[in-house]
Amino acid sequence: MDTILETQRRLHEERDRLIDSMTKEFLHERKSRYNATTRKLRSLYEDEDKNREKELRAIAGPNEFAEFYSRFKSLKDAHRRNPDEIAVPLSLEFQKMNEAIEDIEMAEKDMVEFTDEESYGRFLDMHTIFDKYLNVKGVKKMDYITFLAHFDKFAEIPTASKKSGSYREYLSALKEYLMDFIGRTRPLLDLEEEFSKVNTDFEKKWEEGSVPGWSREQHGALMHSGAFLDLSSFESAADLEPLGLDRLKSALIALGLKCGGTLKERAERLFATKGHKLSDLELSVLAKKKDADLKERMKLREAARNEAHIQRMAAILSEEKEATRENVERKQARGASENVEEEEGEPEISDDEEETSQRSIRER
Repeated sequence: MDTILETQRRLHEERDRLIDSMTKEFLHERKSRYNATTRKLRSLYEDEDKNREKELRAIAGPNEFAEFYSRFKSLKDAHRRNPDEIAVPLSLEFQKMNEAIEDIEMAEKDMVEFTDEESYGRFLDMHTIFDKYLNVKGVKKMDYITFLAHFDKFAEIPTASKKSGSYREYLSALKEYLMDFIGRTRPLLDLEEEFSKVNTDFEKKWEEGSVPGWSREQHGALMHSGAFLDLSSFESAADLEPLGLDRLKSALIALGLKCGGTLKERAERLFATKGHKLSDLELSVLAKKKDADLKERMKLREAARNEAHIQRMAAILSEEKEATRENVERKQARGASENVEEEEGEPEISDDEEETSQRSIRER
């Protein structure tokens, strides 16, 4: 059985060899293995179970020779139990891997692919994502260049639009594309680790209600689900009116009752429930409503988390993002100048020439 220190040494070697292989070929399998190896190595160094610390004390303590012979005996016993087992060094495994990578026929099959617009990873190709954005109801309409500069500024999007299924579909497509692009251009970057850091910060801000673009929505969701009101201190419907329309509406929603009408109507409707048990107010309706509200809040929370992930990836791709915008502007300017040149290059036809041409056509 390998010791912790030997495992760490082997993992370091594996990481180094994986880096060498990944520079020759951007394969998803290699990237995943490298990240998994890195996480395992970091876990051993963090030593939460203190096993590494115990092992270091054992080999550095006063009984180091006894520890050495004990481990030596364990190795001999292991070889005695498995006499035919062959140890394959990492160097041989990666030698075969590199031979496969250098195989021209295999290399052509495993090449990382980019669209013409992406220009081998220099630019982003977000035309499909832009079309999905335009399909979201209530968002600000803009051209493609403006979208490239604003796609990660989610605070500008109305909270009502964020509740729609089309917005969640747009977010999902945007996140998926950016993850795929980073995977093709930065195969050594561990996105799971980046998302883990983002999630820690996001959960804290969400609980505080300070997520940009969502603080007002969080309170709105609470009002939508309603807040119960203790009526024991109110003697009449008139006593409820000073609470205002919004508070009465929230209390009525919490009871599953109609929440519209004037201030007086809401107060009378709410006061009429005083002294009644919850069972009299259709508990089944309340339970269904609470369950639906909870599901809706979970969807909104997930959308907000996806926004945070996208913003982190946009920060990672800041250079490509800016280069893409400049490239699109350059193409549009070039296209406009070519159209002007074509218009200026067309020869003007005089009235006499036009009349002669028409006469010639009639004679034919």
